Amino acid sequence: MPTDKTTSTTGKSPDVSQILRVADPATAGHYDELRQAGGLRPQWARFFEQSGLARPGEFDRRADDIAAQVRENGITYNIYAETGGHARPWPLDLLPFIIEEDDWARIAAGVAERAALLEQIMGDIYGEQTLLKEGFLPPALVQGHPGYLRPLIGAKPPGGTHLHIAAFDLARDEQGEWWVVSQRTQAPSGLGYLLENRLIVSQLFPTAFRDLNVQRIASAYRHLLDRLKEDAPNPDPDEPTRIVLLTPGPYNETYFEHVYLAHYLGIPLVEGSDLSVREDRLFLNTMYGLEPVHAVLRRLDDDFCDPLELRSGSSLGVPGLVQAMRAGNVLVANALGSSFLESTAIHGFLPGIARRLTGKELSLPSLPSWWCGERAALEAVLPDLGKQVIKATYPGSAERPSFEPVIGAGLSEEQRAHWRGRIASDPDAYTLQTFLPLSQSPTWDRKGRIVPRGTMVRVFAISTGKGEWEVLPGGLTRIAAAGQNSVSMQRGGSSLDTWVRTQGPVDTFSMLPGRIRPEDIGRGRRLVSSRSAENLFWMGRYSERAENGMRLARTAIQAMTSPETPPPSALASLHRLCLTSGLVPYGTPSPGEARDIFLRSLLASLTDANAAMSVRFCLTSLVRTADHVRDRLSSEHWRLVLQTRDGFVPRPTRRKGMPLFTPAEALVSLDRLGMELAGLTGAQTDRMVRDDGWRMLTIGRQIERLSFFSSALEAVFGSDSQPSDEALDFLLTLFDSTITYRAYHQRRLQVPPLIDLVVLDPNNPRSIYRVLKVIHRQVEKLPDSAAGASADLLAGVPPYEPTPSLSSLCSRDLLGGWSNLLELTGNCASAARMLSDEIGLRYLSHTQGGESAYLS
Repeated sequence: MPTDKTTSTTGKSPDVSQILRVADPATAGHYDELRQAGGLRPQWARFFEQSGLARPGEFDRRADDIAAQVRENGITYNIYAETGGHARPWPLDLLPFIIEEDDWARIAAGVAERAALLEQIMGDIYGEQTLLKEGFLPPALVQGHPGYLRPLIGAKPPGGTHLHIAAFDLARDEQGEWWVVSQRTQAPSGLGYLLENRLIVSQLFPTAFRDLNVQRIASAYRHLLDRLKEDAPNPDPDEPTRIVLLTPGPYNETYFEHVYLAHYLGIPLVEGSDLSVREDRLFLNTMYGLEPVHAVLRRLDDDFCDPLELRSGSSLGVPGLVQAMRAGNVLVANALGSSFLESTAIHGFLPGIARRLTGKELSLPSLPSWWCGERAALEAVLPDLGKQVIKATYPGSAERPSFEPVIGAGLSEEQRAHWRGRIASDPDAYTLQTFLPLSQSPTWDRKGRIVPRGTMVRVFAISTGKGEWEVLPGGLTRIAAAGQNSVSMQRGGSSLDTWVRTQGPVDTFSMLPGRIRPEDIGRGRRLVSSRSAENLFWMGRYSERAENGMRLARTAIQAMTSPETPPPSALASLHRLCLTSGLVPYGTPSPGEARDIFLRSLLASLTDANAAMSVRFCLTSLVRTADHVRDRLSSEHWRLVLQTRDGFVPRPTRRKGMPLFTPAEALVSLDRLGMELAGLTGAQTDRMVRDDGWRMLTIGRQIERLSFFSSALEAVFGSDSQPSDEALDFLLTLFDSTITYRAYHQRRLQVPPLIDLVVLDPNNPRSIYRVLKVIHRQVEKLPDSAAGASADLLAGVPPYEPTPSLSSLCSRDLLGGWSNLLELTGNCASAARMLSDEIGLRYLSHTQGGESAYLS
């Protein structure tokens, strides 16, 4: 990535007048983060002096660098409202958001104070309930909130801390004063995205970053991990404390962040199906059995965490988790039951609670908020609706559907009257909050202008124990879409890196591990969860299946479009294999009977996402399985996976009833897909550590290869006593062995040398017996289980040595058939099915009746 050491071609920095000429002032009534009377604010003048942004063209080039780095790092954000299932690139703007040291000191002190107060409220509400009894919180607001979890009343979390992380959304008013707009306590998002923002933007402007003395943020993450380890209940001091990050899975809007945080913190990323509760203790389902889990850093909302006691329809949580928490056997951070604190209505009661519990006023104020469930508040503010923002008190439900905040100033008088009626009919469900014109930060619009956009900063407080809090010196700054005053990433908003300046020394802590001594290095197994093992196994199978389907489809299309018609027996073999491989539906006539119908059916099925064996289905399934194990894949590997799916897209149909591909287009696309799959194979074989996860992927590939190659040999030799040259050539193509065969035997196509190469040759990675050898060796290295030794799985798999003689495989029976060869292919096909089933039963499920989510 280019840096500001080599930015402008002139080597000059812009003067203030240059920046002021291209920078629009903030909208009247909004605080201008860039300008002050007489010019730029000092921090921005200094930034531009060191940034190397001398010309508009340089702004564009740097913005392109950011976009390229976001793509390179695979940073994404899912938009729930969109269809199609593809995540968008994470929006990151060019210029940082800069906070001066004195501003930050007030923010940090106020945020730490508020985090401590929320922790006290949690302890009281699920304990003595003094605040309810004394009227500091209305019982209807707390106990009527779906986030108040009665199953956890009286439960005390290990270590005594309910909230290990608290996040606060802050904004400035017209005078530059900071206000708390909202707070997040369930599973605050942003800790991963702000890390990526920092990595990208700081590398883009390293000189400015150093010159402005921007505080580092890594130590806050280390302190979070240390606190989780300290509080986690681990009854065995000789056993390492195991912390996992619980994610809802790939369809969550911030899934990238979950993967990134797990990588950064060095902890396993798990889904609910990875965990089980036994005798009130939490376990990770692994290939080796159940392994204890002592702490869960969750990114799953409260009510989804336990379908047994909370939301019964949730498939994302862990049955029995609440009971394990009540028993004090697992730390869940944050503790369940805090979502009522996220209601805007709570803000109006915090000043009184602070005075009651601490004897002090809050130094960082909340925006004035009124819960309409209090009659006095309702009567005071409802007439003045034009100055308020209407918000839902509770999350959406069937009885009370959720709605987006409504800015009263943007309503007509008729609309305000309508809302007054709605609020009066169910006042508990509504909260009014004073409208705040957001401060506006400089952003680059790629049209030659620096334009102001509404700004909100999410700041994170991390518990360090004994009531103390550390505020991460930075935050996730979000900016509104052009012309908007509300910040929403799902409605065209973007993000900024947040630079907090300091006059003191910069924290140089790194999350890189300390010095590791030779005696500390072991060769223990890296735990592989059952879900990860299953997804890696099927990732291998779908990778191989897609490649086999690509070769078969390309071979069939070339045969159908060749000016020389292959013999009927060769076409019959192709037809049979296309049927068994799912490339054409059963009932499709053979090409010998109706070539055009067969070809149209084949072309149409290539991109049929609903056909369970189509090339498109395999590629989509490949992405799905890989998405579930992204924490185990390099960014390059993940991009290759996406490229295989996204690149195999035909042009729109020209008219109804026409196949999506023409034959020529299909061949071009299949050739390109072949190259991409070759790259993916390289990533899987040469870029992954040979642990049990990789072993499952490899076994999956080899099982699929054995099954397909056995079917290919059976399709040719099972229907033709004397295969034609064309049929033998088809086989060599499907085995990807044409070049090797010609190197040995030129173009003399004969059965014995072909059988030797594709069945017996130990040096051909695509021969049947080489595949059997790989399967045997990798299965033998799998861990033993309670069901028996891993070698027992091979009972039904033909041995890879000694190999049968070539003469026996080439011998013919009395009817002229290839009975010995076909017996071998039949045994191999059966072994592939049996081994897949046995691996699933032994390693991929730890509950009775478990079924694979994938198609065999």
